[in-house]
Amino acid sequence: MNFDYEARRALLLDARGLKCPLPVLKLEKALANAPAGAQVTVLATDPVAKIDIPLFCRQQGHAVAVESEPDGATRFLITKSLGDRD
Repeated sequence: MNFDYEARRALLLDARGLKCPLPVLKLEKALANAPAGAQVTVLATDPVAKIDIPLFCRQQGHAVAVESEPDGATRFLITKSLGDRD
């Protein structure tokens, strides 16, 4: 999967219906290809994602905000850190 961040600085990953660790793995891949400061929104329905995605973001230094959706999904708003943590 190749993401075009030149055309836009935001990306939506629809991980509804996927079980962890797949939402985190998709997020990790998207962020690996993203420039610093890029925004990624993840929609997930797996309850474990409410733990795993914020934990992954904290470990990597990315900012994350969590919101509940009316359909029961959770929306994660992630901003890639400006520093290189590799």
